[in-house]
Amino acid sequence: MKIVVTVKLVPDTNADKRIDPASKRLVRTGVETVLNPFDEYAIEAALQLKDKAGEGTTVTVVTMAPESGKEVVRKALAMGCDDAVLLSDDGLAGSDVWGTAYALAAAIKKSGFDLVVCGTQSTDAITGELPGALAEFLGVPGLTYVRKVELNGTTLAAERETDNGYLKVSCPLPALISVTKSIGEARYPSLKGIMGAKKKTIAPLTLADLALDAPVGSVGAKTEVLALAQPPAREKGKVVHVADGAEGARAIVDFLKEKKLI
Repeated sequence: MKIVVTVKLVPDTNADKRIDPASKRLVRTGVETVLNPFDEYAIEAALQLKDKAGEGTTVTVVTMAPESGKEVVRKALAMGCDDAVLLSDDGLAGSDVWGTAYALAAAIKKSGFDLVVCGTQSTDAITGELPGALAEFLGVPGLTYVRKVELNGTTLAAERETDNGYLKVSCPLPALISVTKSIGEARYPSLKGIMGAKKKTIAPLTLADLALDAPVGSVGAKTEVLALAQPPAREKGKVVHVADGAEGARAIVDFLKEKKLI
């Protein structure tokens, strides 16, 4: 069985972030890049499934990133993944969710898969839309917000988190899942894993290798950022002095009505 994990390289959570006013994109140069924390849970889920499935099961990392991100990808390999595919091309710059999912789906199809595992979102864009779009382009069932997953032959059984609890769902393979933090704490790379990762393959891919039917990058983007603005400064809080609780309650209700919240 071949399990594929999609990962994204994102600016360090603690780094200062800024938007380029000309391109209206997040400035990534000069900022430390790390493995998206949500994707570490996806890696953990994939490795758990590999441990249970035993011999013959592999975990491949697929990412869309600059060549400079190769060393960050090695963290996933150090955690226990078998190999990686790095899709890197200047023509991918400016891709939105549609373009990213379209290009990644083509890369995943090229490498082959039985199951694709994703994180729920990334810490830079935080759209949470990629897993659903990716499942659509791959033409497979997509189970999102999974907290527990099992493989029974060619059937995938999962518990999907909801606002009120969880749903038990299942589907045939091939399939795609996105997992939450409840899947389990991501393992740390061991010294042996770090040393072994240096010898593992990171296969390069470019747009020429994929022969896509539609443009990606900024040219093919379906969305566009029209304007940027700083959020207004937080206003000073309003203090109301009242004689008793009843008057205070009326003041709160009047305030909520004024703000059209009730």
